[in-house]
Amino acid sequence: MSEPDVTVRQARHDDHEAVVEFTQDTWPELGGDYIPRVFEEWVDTDGQTQRTLVAVVDGDPVGICQGVILSEHEAWAQGMRVAPNYRGEGISPALTEAVFEWAADRGATICRNMVFSWNAAGLGQSRSMGFEPLAEFRWVEPDPEETADPTLDVLTDPTAAWSAFHGSDAYHELSGLGLDLEESWALAELTPDRLADAEATLTVADDGGVRGTTYRVRTFEREEDGEEKQWAEYGVGAWDDHEALRSLAAAVARDAAEVGAEKARMLVPETPRHVSDAAYARQSISEEPDFVLERDLTRY
Repeated sequence: MSEPDVTVRQARHDDHEAVVEFTQDTWPELGGDYIPRVFEEWVDTDGQTQRTLVAVVDGDPVGICQGVILSEHEAWAQGMRVAPNYRGEGISPALTEAVFEWAADRGATICRNMVFSWNAAGLGQSRSMGFEPLAEFRWVEPDPEETADPTLDVLTDPTAAWSAFHGSDAYHELSGLGLDLEESWALAELTPDRLADAEATLTVADDGGVRGTTYRVRTFEREEDGEEKQWAEYGVGAWDDHEALRSLAAAVARDAAEVGAEKARMLVPETPRHVSDAAYARQSISEEPDFVLERDLTRY
């Protein structure tokens, strides 16, 4: 049986009903898909650095994906969804190629994405389109507490944060990436300028020098068990040892409480050392890692 005739175009508001129909039951065990909640905002905010695309068969949207430009050379692909009846019919490759071409036309030389480690279909599709494994991460989740008391000194100078991150094994394990300051769930190359623009930087140090660092990216609300919770999100965690992590987590706990957050999370490398340090420091950590993959766009 031949593949359907697929057209890829920019999403429109009148695609909303069809997109909601084929995305609303994605991952019910995780509370459902976010696409129905953000689709209209995505359409409203499309522009030079963002493009939401739909794949259309016989006039009906059957797939969606979004591309975002994060810097002069970095693009991010997200929100890939295909209607169940059209999976395996060439919809995802058509959308992915369209994102690559759109991003390359705007100067991007690489495109990255993030796939949950348990999403075998998403991983397979990404690899089939030329994405290569780049990094993996989890979340450490300190409990916000105004009275948290780090045993190490806490510095708020972005240059100290850059020194701590650039010299850390986290820098190498994450290929120099941290959470983007604008696009949620996107990772971009962490630079001194991006650290200077972060909401806050927190670096723990002693007389011997810097021992660990992180930066606050954003605060946001997320519904949990029918109740809205305020979160503070930190773009990457780097530290020397479990004692440095204990102080860094305390600095995060205090900072999160000061900005009114009820929950906090800090992105950390997925390695035996970092995960076991978190356990040793008695910090909560997410159950599953997430994978970041990268596609070279220089030939587009």
